[in-house]
Amino acid sequence: MNCVVEAWEKHEQELKGFLVNQLQDSQQADDLLQETFIKAIAEGSRFCELDNARAWLFRVTRNQLIDHYRRRKVTVEVPDHLPAIAPDDEPVANLAQCLPRAIGELSAADGEAIQLCDLDGMSQQDFADHLGISLPGAKSRLQRARRRLKQHLSEACQVRYDEAGNVCCFVPRDSPCG
Repeated sequence: MNCVVEAWEKHEQELKGFLVNQLQDSQQADDLLQETFIKAIAEGSRFCELDNARAWLFRVTRNQLIDHYRRRKVTVEVPDHLPAIAPDDEPVANLAQCLPRAIGELSAADGEAIQLCDLDGMSQQDFADHLGISLPGAKSRLQRARRRLKQHLSEACQVRYDEAGNVCCFVPRDSPCG
């Protein structure tokens, strides 16, 4: 326990300076500093066995700071009188009609990977076992197949994506796509 007090006395001002610089608020810095000190005391004899008490104190202080910012997330109350906006899933639903055709136009290996893992829900480990390859090999094969499907959809159906990477629109192809 004495080692906690010694380390604290040695590094407290440096920790406080770090927090005040980050928060621009001495009282909040003191609150977070107190939380760090409590965590150090809770470590008990394990704290005395640390190779670098300063690094541990800074890591815990930085984590306290991160938690502080997460708790401060600004939220806005939405008035009850506003209508709910339903997400526009129509482009995705319509595109789903084209998916079997697009998958059929891929190579047999790519189509099998997407069908088994993404559509049938087979785990990547089971997929690897099915093919007799390693798990990393199966993961790579599936990633490449997904990338080629996305490219094919972008070219064949002119699929476009929004900023979040979601399908926003596409140009339907002749039957059976729409």
